[in-house]
Amino acid sequence: MKKVITMTLFAAIAGGSLGAQAYDADDWIVRVGAATVAPNDDSDSISVPTDPPTVLRGVEVDDDTQLGIIPAFMITDNFGLELLLATPFEHDIDVKGTNLSAGSTKHLPPTLSLQWYPRGGNDGWQPYVGLGINYTYFFDEEVDGDLEGALDALIGAQRVDLELDDSFGFAAQAGVDIPFGEHWGFNAGVWYIDIDTTATIKTDVGRVKFDVDIDPWVYNIGIVYKF
Repeated sequence: MKKVITMTLFAAIAGGSLGAQAYDADDWIVRVGAATVAPNDDSDSISVPTDPPTVLRGVEVDDDTQLGIIPAFMITDNFGLELLLATPFEHDIDVKGTNLSAGSTKHLPPTLSLQWYPRGGNDGWQPYVGLGINYTYFFDEEVDGDLEGALDALIGAQRVDLELDDSFGFAAQAGVDIPFGEHWGFNAGVWYIDIDTTATIKTDVGRVKFDVDIDPWVYNIGIVYKF
């Protein structure tokens, strides 16, 4: 995905204007494409209350790709507001340094950004950068049978649940729209989003909490339409 975005950005810069697509105040822009969340994760270690304690290295979160739907409104010729939306992402969660599957979670990461378009008001390709704020809502957390079996063997847990706290954080982005007509174009974009959560493993014999920094890179490749 990184290579595809890099090649698309290079093509935009090298190719210059491929069609008329000036962005002006009061325009609406909608980008639709394949959005990939690629966590750059880091996790606290997990101390299981055995005697002596069993310490695990933490967890890691895998990638997922969903449909991105990304509307934007041009406040002026050079500044716009964008809302990153997508169908729910689902990530498997594994215990670091083991073959143990911990579970999975779904999340929605709506992100509102203020964007700067240096070529706003001019025809041709439209690069942009932005800063914003993200809210990530976690839901449908599930525990894998591997983790249930391990906790049963270690501490005699018969019931295991997983809960992830929602997250607020900052986001930064860059992208480009490459027009191929008066209204249509290609889009490539990338975000870095600060997503930090506290995970709680609940059992019938106790609970364990630990922090997980997901901090993903988010990539989008798709089409753009200007109203």
